[in-house]
Amino acid sequence: MKKKYYLFEMKPDLLNIYSIILMGILGLLLFLIYRENTINNLSNGWDLTFLLMIPYFILHEIFHSLAYCLHGASFKNITYGAHIEKGILCCLCKQNITKKNILISLLYPFFFLGIVTLIIGLIFNIYPLVVLSVLNISGCTGDFIMFYDLVKLKDFEFSEFDNPIAFTLYSKEDLSKVNLIGLKYLGNTDKLERNDLKKIRISNLSIICFLIITMLGIINLFL
Repeated sequence: MKKKYYLFEMKPDLLNIYSIILMGILGLLLFLIYRENTINNLSNGWDLTFLLMIPYFILHEIFHSLAYCLHGASFKNITYGAHIEKGILCCLCKQNITKKNILISLLYPFFFLGIVTLIIGLIFNIYPLVVLSVLNISGCTGDFIMFYDLVKLKDFEFSEFDNPIAFTLYSKEDLSKVNLIGLKYLGNTDKLERNDLKKIRISNLSIICFLIITMLGIINLFL
């Protein structure tokens, strides 16, 4: 069978719900383990946490791109974006990469910005880092779902294109009937459109949201 690109779109609303649920579970676990002492310290460091939240989420996407490049992708084919209206920040790899590459890349931010930083934050009582780590882990929901879906598939190459909430699987197998959690099948094509290679694309709503959050964080630091 001839290889084709099978297009799948993520479901942001569903992923955001999963993310909120995961964040609630992690927050509850921290409360049960460390009780009022941790909650008080977290509250004291909330201003700094609020200010660093956006840079930390941006760092999440940078770690995705780092993993892409370390495992075979070219940096010239990596683009970044912020689309708050779609509920995402994104790093897109607009070239075909191996299954191994995408699986490793999906877990990079979770491991380095979630698990490692959470351990450091708890050991050294850096409570803003603990909160940022928990937020990052909850923000990895889409990565977890994609990892779960893709690890089950056998022969494919992964690629993203000019759609921040979609990706493709290039395969000889007919993937149109594959049941992938949290993903919607869009169709297939012989050729993939990857013409928009602007390195950074930020929607107007995202710019406004970033400015408001940054201003509120700065104001809170001096109140």
